[in-house]
Amino acid sequence: MSLEAACLRAREAAARWFLESGIQEPSGGVARYYRTDFGRNHRISTEITGYAASFLAWLFRLTGEPQLLEGATRAGDFLVRQAWDSQAALFPFEYPTDGDSAEPLAYFFDNAIVVRGLLALWRVTGRSEWLETAARCGQVIAHEFDTTNGFSAALWLPAKVPAPRDERWSRNPGCYHLKAALAWRELALAGVQGNFEESYRRALRYAVATHEQFLPPTAEPAVMDRLHAYCYFLEGLLACADEPECRQTLRHGIERTRERLEQIAPLFERGDVRAQLLRVRLFADALGAAPMGEDEAEREVARILEFQVQDRDPRVYGGFYFGRTPTGWLPFINPYTTAFAVQALEMWRQRRTGQFQPLWQELI
Repeated sequence: MSLEAACLRAREAAARWFLESGIQEPSGGVARYYRTDFGRNHRISTEITGYAASFLAWLFRLTGEPQLLEGATRAGDFLVRQAWDSQAALFPFEYPTDGDSAEPLAYFFDNAIVVRGLLALWRVTGRSEWLETAARCGQVIAHEFDTTNGFSAALWLPAKVPAPRDERWSRNPGCYHLKAALAWRELALAGVQGNFEESYRRALRYAVATHEQFLPPTAEPAVMDRLHAYCYFLEGLLACADEPECRQTLRHGIERTRERLEQIAPLFERGDVRAQLLRVRLFADALGAAPMGEDEAEREVARILEFQVQDRDPRVYGGFYFGRTPTGWLPFINPYTTAFAVQALEMWRQRRTGQFQPLWQELI
Protein backbone atom coordinates (compact mmCIF):
# COMPACT_ATOMS: atom_id res chain seq x y z
CA MET A 1 0.00 0.00 0.00
CA SER A 2 1.30 3.45 -0.89
CA LEU A 3 1.83 6.06 1.82
CA GLU A 4 -0.95 8.20 0.30
CA ALA A 5 -3.38 5.29 0.46
CA ALA A 6 -2.36 4.58 4.06
CA CYS A 7 -3.17 8.19 4.98
CA LEU A 8 -6.63 7.90 3.42
CA ARG A 9 -7.30 4.66 5.25
CA ALA A 10 -6.12 6.23 8.51
CA ARG A 11 -8.50 9.15 7.96
CA GLU A 12 -11.47 6.85 7.36
CA ALA A 13 -10.69 4.72 10.42
CA ALA A 14 -10.28 7.80 12.63
CA ALA A 15 -13.62 9.20 11.45
CA ARG A 16 -15.28 5.91 12.35
CA TRP A 17 -13.62 5.95 15.77
CA PHE A 18 -14.94 9.42 16.52
CA LEU A 19 -18.47 8.48 15.45
CA GLU A 20 -18.82 4.88 16.63
CA SER A 21 -16.36 4.09 19.44
CA GLY A 22 -18.25 5.86 22.22
CA ILE A 23 -15.58 8.52 22.72
CA GLN A 24 -18.40 10.95 21.97
CA GLU A 25 -20.92 10.36 24.72
CA PRO A 26 -24.71 10.26 24.03
CA SER A 27 -24.91 13.86 25.28
CA GLY A 28 -22.66 14.98 22.43
CA GLY A 29 -19.75 15.75 24.76
CA VAL A 30 -16.40 14.12 24.02
CA ALA A 31 -14.26 12.42 26.65
CA ARG A 32 -10.76 13.64 27.33
CA TYR A 33 -9.44 10.16 26.46
CA TYR A 34 -10.22 6.45 26.52
CA ARG A 35 -8.30 4.29 29.02
CA THR A 36 -7.38 0.95 27.49
CA ASP A 37 -6.33 -0.49 30.85
CA PHE A 38 -9.63 0.38 32.54
CA GLY A 39 -11.85 0.00 29.48
CA ARG A 40 -13.65 3.32 29.97
CA ASN A 41 -13.70 6.98 29.05
CA HIS A 42 -12.41 9.77 31.25
CA ARG A 43 -14.73 12.69 31.99
CA ILE A 44 -16.14 14.84 29.22
CA SER A 45 -13.85 17.76 28.44
CA THR A 46 -15.16 21.00 26.99
CA GLU A 47 -11.79 21.64 25.35
CA ILE A 48 -11.74 18.23 23.69
CA THR A 49 -15.36 18.62 22.63
CA GLY A 50 -14.32 21.89 20.99
CA TYR A 51 -11.49 20.13 19.18
CA ALA A 52 -13.93 17.41 18.08
CA ALA A 53 -16.35 20.00 16.69
CA SER A 54 -13.52 21.57 14.67
CA PHE A 55 -12.22 18.20 13.48
CA LEU A 56 -15.57 16.76 12.44
CA ALA A 57 -16.58 19.99 10.70
CA TRP A 58 -13.24 19.96 8.84
CA LEU A 59 -13.74 16.32 7.82
CA PHE A 60 -17.26 17.09 6.66
CA ARG A 61 -16.01 19.87 4.40
CA LEU A 62 -13.43 17.45 3.06
CA THR A 63 -15.70 14.46 2.42
CA GLY A 64 -19.30 15.68 2.46
CA GLU A 65 -20.33 12.74 4.66
CA PRO A 66 -23.47 13.79 6.60
CA GLN A 67 -22.65 11.64 9.65
CA LEU A 68 -19.62 13.83 10.30
CA LEU A 69 -21.71 16.99 10.33
CA GLU A 70 -24.20 15.28 12.63
CA GLY A 71 -21.41 14.40 15.07
CA ALA A 72 -20.01 17.93 14.90
CA THR A 73 -23.48 19.38 15.47
CA ARG A 74 -24.06 17.19 18.53
CA ALA A 75 -20.74 18.41 19.94
CA GLY A 76 -21.69 22.04 19.32
CA ASP A 77 -25.15 21.63 20.80
CA PHE A 78 -23.69 20.03 23.91
CA LEU A 79 -21.31 22.94 24.34
CA VAL A 80 -23.84 25.74 24.03
CA ARG A 81 -26.84 24.02 25.66
CA GLN A 82 -25.32 21.94 28.45
CA ALA A 83 -21.70 22.83 29.19
CA TRP A 84 -22.01 26.63 28.82
CA ASP A 85 -22.13 28.45 32.15
CA SER A 86 -24.39 31.32 31.11
CA GLN A 87 -23.84 33.22 34.36
CA ALA A 88 -20.05 33.19 34.06
CA ALA A 89 -20.24 33.22 30.22
CA LEU A 90 -17.46 30.63 30.25
CA PHE A 91 -17.02 26.90 29.65
CA PRO A 92 -15.91 24.90 32.72
CA PHE A 93 -12.89 22.64 32.43
CA GLU A 94 -14.72 19.30 32.55
CA TYR A 95 -18.35 18.25 32.58
CA PRO A 96 -19.29 16.09 35.58
CA THR A 97 -21.35 12.95 34.93
CA ASP A 98 -22.92 10.36 37.22
CA GLY A 99 -21.94 12.33 40.32
CA ASP A 100 -18.27 12.33 39.31
CA SER A 101 -17.37 15.92 40.11
CA ALA A 102 -14.68 17.91 38.35
CA GLU A 103 -12.62 20.87 39.55
CA PRO A 104 -14.71 24.06 39.19
CA LEU A 105 -12.16 25.67 36.88
CA ALA A 106 -12.30 27.55 33.62
CA TYR A 107 -9.12 27.70 31.56
CA PHE A 108 -8.31 30.49 29.14
CA PHE A 109 -6.86 28.00 26.66
CA ASP A 110 -9.82 25.61 26.82
CA ASN A 111 -12.38 28.36 26.34
CA ALA A 112 -10.56 29.68 23.30
CA ILE A 113 -10.45 26.20 21.74
CA VAL A 114 -14.22 25.93 22.25
CA VAL A 115 -14.67 29.34 20.60
CA ARG A 116 -12.71 28.11 17.59
CA GLY A 117 -14.81 24.94 17.45
CA LEU A 118 -18.04 26.92 17.48
CA LEU A 119 -16.72 29.22 14.76
CA ALA A 120 -15.82 26.21 12.63
CA LEU A 121 -19.39 24.97 12.96
CA TRP A 122 -20.80 28.42 12.21
CA ARG A 123 -18.76 28.66 9.02
CA VAL A 124 -20.20 25.33 7.85
CA THR A 125 -23.82 25.86 8.87
CA GLY A 126 -24.35 29.60 9.36
CA ARG A 127 -26.20 28.90 12.62
CA SER A 128 -26.23 32.14 14.61
CA GLU A 129 -26.35 30.44 18.02
CA TRP A 130 -22.79 29.23 17.63
CA LEU A 131 -21.43 32.58 16.48
CA GLU A 132 -23.23 34.43 19.26
CA THR A 133 -21.91 32.12 21.98
CA ALA A 134 -18.41 32.25 20.52
CA ALA A 135 -18.52 36.05 20.46
CA ARG A 136 -19.75 36.29 24.05
CA CYS A 137 -17.12 33.86 25.31
CA GLY A 138 -14.39 35.64 23.33
CA GLN A 139 -15.31 38.94 24.95
CA VAL A 140 -15.31 37.44 28.44
CA ILE A 141 -11.96 35.69 28.14
CA ALA A 142 -10.42 38.92 26.86
CA HIS A 143 -11.66 40.66 30.00
CA GLU A 144 -11.71 38.11 32.82
CA PHE A 145 -8.31 36.47 32.29
CA ASP A 146 -6.47 39.78 32.00
CA THR A 147 -4.66 40.88 35.18
CA THR A 148 -2.06 43.40 36.20
CA ASN A 149 0.51 40.58 36.17
CA GLY A 150 -0.10 39.64 32.54
CA PHE A 151 -3.00 37.22 32.50
CA SER A 152 -4.35 34.23 34.38
CA ALA A 153 -4.27 30.74 32.93
CA ALA A 154 -7.27 29.53 34.97
CA LEU A 155 -10.09 30.90 37.10
CA TRP A 156 -12.07 29.31 39.91
CA LEU A 157 -15.80 29.34 39.25
CA PRO A 158 -18.23 30.84 40.05
CA ALA A 159 -16.20 33.64 41.68
CA LYS A 160 -13.82 34.02 38.70
CA VAL A 161 -10.88 34.21 41.09
CA PRO A 162 -7.48 33.41 39.52
CA ALA A 163 -6.38 29.86 40.34
CA PRO A 164 -2.96 29.70 42.05
CA ARG A 165 -0.02 29.01 39.78
CA ASP A 166 1.99 25.84 40.40
CA GLU A 167 4.61 23.70 38.66
CA ARG A 168 2.23 22.68 35.86
CA TRP A 169 2.63 24.70 32.68
CA SER A 170 -1.14 24.61 32.18
CA ARG A 171 -1.63 26.62 35.39
CA ASN A 172 0.71 29.38 34.23
CA PRO A 173 0.60 31.95 31.45
CA GLY A 174 2.95 31.11 28.63
CA CYS A 175 3.76 31.47 24.96
CA TYR A 176 1.51 28.48 24.20
CA HIS A 177 -1.52 30.71 24.75
CA LEU A 178 -0.84 32.22 21.33
CA LYS A 179 -2.82 29.36 19.79
CA ALA A 180 -5.73 30.27 22.06
CA ALA A 181 -5.42 33.87 20.87
CA LEU A 182 -6.24 32.68 17.35
CA ALA A 183 -9.85 32.64 18.55
CA TRP A 184 -9.74 36.43 18.84
CA ARG A 185 -8.27 36.78 15.35
CA GLU A 186 -11.03 34.56 13.95
CA LEU A 187 -13.71 36.61 15.70
CA ALA A 188 -12.24 39.76 14.19
CA LEU A 189 -12.27 38.18 10.72
CA ALA A 190 -15.88 37.11 11.29
CA GLY A 191 -16.79 40.76 11.73
CA VAL A 192 -17.66 40.51 15.42
CA GLN A 193 -17.43 43.90 17.12
CA GLY A 194 -14.71 44.27 19.73
CA ASN A 195 -10.97 44.79 20.09
CA PHE A 196 -10.21 41.22 19.11
CA GLU A 197 -7.36 41.99 16.72
CA GLU A 198 -5.60 44.00 19.42
CA SER A 199 -6.16 41.15 21.89
CA TYR A 200 -4.37 38.79 19.48
CA ARG A 201 -1.55 41.32 19.01
CA ARG A 202 -1.13 41.68 22.76
CA ALA A 203 -0.87 37.90 23.12
CA LEU A 204 1.59 37.81 20.22
CA ARG A 205 3.89 40.37 21.82
CA TYR A 206 3.86 38.49 25.12
CA ALA A 207 4.49 35.11 23.45
CA VAL A 208 7.40 36.29 21.32
CA ALA A 209 8.98 38.01 24.32
CA THR A 210 8.77 34.92 26.57
CA HIS A 211 9.02 31.83 24.35
CA GLU A 212 12.76 31.32 24.78
CA GLN A 213 12.25 30.64 28.49
CA PHE A 214 9.39 28.17 28.05
CA LEU A 215 11.50 25.13 27.11
CA PRO A 216 14.00 23.96 29.74
CA PRO A 217 17.59 23.51 28.51
CA THR A 218 17.57 19.77 29.30
CA ALA A 219 16.32 16.87 27.20
CA GLU A 220 14.59 14.98 29.99
CA PRO A 221 11.45 12.96 29.10
CA ALA A 222 9.24 15.41 31.02
CA VAL A 223 10.20 18.13 28.53
CA MET A 224 8.15 16.29 25.88
CA ASP A 225 5.00 17.67 27.52
CA ARG A 226 6.33 21.20 27.17
CA LEU A 227 7.16 20.51 23.51
CA HIS A 228 3.45 19.82 23.03
CA ALA A 229 2.62 23.22 24.48
CA TYR A 230 5.46 24.93 22.60
CA CYS A 231 3.99 23.62 19.35
CA TYR A 232 0.83 25.54 20.24
CA PHE A 233 3.00 28.66 20.20
CA LEU A 234 4.31 27.79 16.74
CA GLU A 235 0.74 27.20 15.53
CA GLY A 236 -0.26 30.62 16.80
CA LEU A 237 2.56 32.20 14.80
CA LEU A 238 1.10 30.91 11.53
CA ALA A 239 -1.47 33.71 11.54
CA CYS A 240 1.32 36.28 11.20
CA ALA A 241 3.91 34.28 9.23
CA ASP A 242 3.98 36.95 6.53
CA GLU A 243 5.57 39.36 9.01
CA PRO A 244 9.40 39.27 9.26
CA GLU A 245 9.67 38.88 13.05
CA CYS A 246 7.04 36.14 13.17
CA ARG A 247 8.64 34.36 10.23
CA GLN A 248 12.08 34.38 11.85
CA THR A 249 10.66 33.25 15.21
CA LEU A 250 8.74 30.46 13.50
CA ARG A 251 11.85 29.23 11.70
CA HIS A 252 13.87 29.29 14.92
CA GLY A 253 11.10 27.59 16.92
CA ILE A 254 10.71 24.78 14.41
CA GLU A 255 14.40 23.95 14.61
CA ARG A 256 14.40 24.03 18.43
CA THR A 257 11.39 21.71 18.56
CA ARG A 258 12.72 19.32 15.95
CA GLU A 259 16.05 18.91 17.72
CA ARG A 260 14.52 18.44 21.15
CA LEU A 261 11.91 15.98 19.89
CA GLU A 262 14.56 13.72 18.37
CA GLN A 263 16.64 13.87 21.57
CA ILE A 264 13.75 12.81 23.82
CA ALA A 265 11.79 10.45 21.55
CA PRO A 266 13.83 7.32 22.36
CA LEU A 267 12.71 7.68 26.00
CA PHE A 268 9.22 9.17 25.58
CA GLU A 269 7.42 10.11 22.39
CA ARG A 270 4.05 11.84 22.08
CA GLY A 271 2.03 11.37 18.91
CA ASP A 272 0.48 14.81 19.15
CA VAL A 273 3.90 16.48 19.15
CA ARG A 274 4.89 14.61 15.98
CA ALA A 275 1.65 15.63 14.30
CA GLN A 276 1.73 19.23 15.50
CA LEU A 277 5.27 19.73 14.30
CA LEU A 278 4.53 18.20 10.89
CA ARG A 279 1.51 20.48 10.45
CA VAL A 280 3.57 23.55 11.34
CA ARG A 281 6.39 22.51 9.05
CA LEU A 282 4.04 21.90 6.12
CA PHE A 283 2.57 25.36 6.67
CA ALA A 284 6.00 26.98 6.99
CA ASP A 285 7.19 25.25 3.83
CA ALA A 286 4.12 26.33 1.85
CA LEU A 287 4.50 29.91 3.10
CA GLY A 288 8.18 29.99 2.19
CA ALA A 289 9.27 30.44 5.80
CA ALA A 290 11.18 27.16 6.30
CA PRO A 291 11.63 24.48 3.62
CA MET A 292 10.92 20.82 4.34
CA GLY A 293 12.26 18.10 2.08
CA GLU A 294 9.95 15.41 0.77
CA ASP A 295 12.01 12.54 2.16
CA GLU A 296 11.89 14.00 5.66
CA ALA A 297 8.16 14.65 5.36
CA GLU A 298 7.57 11.03 4.35
CA ARG A 299 9.53 9.79 7.35
CA GLU A 300 7.40 11.92 9.65
CA VAL A 301 4.18 10.66 8.03
CA ALA A 302 5.27 7.05 8.51
CA ARG A 303 6.16 7.75 12.15
CA ILE A 304 2.75 9.31 12.84
CA LEU A 305 0.94 6.38 11.24
CA GLU A 306 2.57 4.07 13.80
CA PHE A 307 0.46 5.70 16.53
CA GLN A 308 -2.89 4.60 15.08
CA VAL A 309 -4.51 1.70 16.92
CA GLN A 310 -4.98 -1.40 14.78
CA ASP A 311 -6.78 -3.54 17.37
CA ARG A 312 -10.17 -4.56 15.93
CA ASP A 313 -11.98 -3.67 19.16
CA PRO A 314 -14.40 -0.91 17.97
CA ARG A 315 -13.77 1.08 21.14
CA VAL A 316 -10.18 1.71 20.06
CA TYR A 317 -9.75 0.89 16.36
CA GLY A 318 -8.85 4.00 14.38
CA GLY A 319 -7.94 6.20 17.34
CA PHE A 320 -4.38 7.30 17.97
CA TYR A 321 -2.33 6.50 21.03
CA PHE A 322 -1.19 9.40 23.19
CA GLY A 323 2.39 8.23 23.51
CA ARG A 324 4.94 5.49 23.95
CA THR A 325 8.03 4.63 25.95
CA PRO A 326 10.61 1.88 25.41
CA THR A 327 8.25 -0.52 27.25
CA GLY A 328 5.26 0.09 24.97
CA TRP A 329 2.19 2.23 24.37
CA LEU A 330 0.70 4.31 27.15
CA PRO A 331 -2.95 3.35 27.88
CA PHE A 332 -4.55 6.54 26.54
CA ILE A 333 -6.29 6.97 23.20
CA ASN A 334 -6.83 10.69 22.71
CA PRO A 335 -9.31 12.52 20.50
CA TYR A 336 -7.05 15.53 20.04
CA THR A 337 -4.03 13.37 19.20
CA THR A 338 -6.21 11.63 16.63
CA ALA A 339 -7.44 14.92 15.19
CA PHE A 340 -3.96 16.45 14.95
CA ALA A 341 -2.52 13.29 13.41
CA VAL A 342 -5.22 12.88 10.78
CA GLN A 343 -5.00 16.52 9.78
CA ALA A 344 -1.21 16.32 9.48
CA LEU A 345 -1.49 13.21 7.29
CA GLU A 346 -4.16 14.81 5.10
CA MET A 347 -2.17 18.03 4.71
CA TRP A 348 0.84 16.02 3.59
CA ARG A 349 -1.32 14.06 1.14
CA GLN A 350 -2.72 17.31 -0.26
CA ARG A 351 0.79 18.66 -0.65
CA ARG A 352 1.68 15.61 -2.74
CA THR A 353 -1.22 16.34 -5.09
CA GLY A 354 -0.64 20.09 -5.21
CA GLN A 355 -3.87 20.87 -3.33
CA PHE A 356 -2.58 22.04 0.05
CA GLN A 357 -3.65 25.56 1.01
CA PRO A 358 -1.95 26.94 4.16
CA LEU A 359 -5.03 28.51 5.77
CA TRP A 360 -4.37 28.90 9.49
CA GLN A 361 -8.11 29.04 10.26
CA GLU A 362 -8.29 25.38 9.18
CA LEU A 363 -5.77 24.32 11.83
CA ILE A 364 -7.55 22.21 14.45
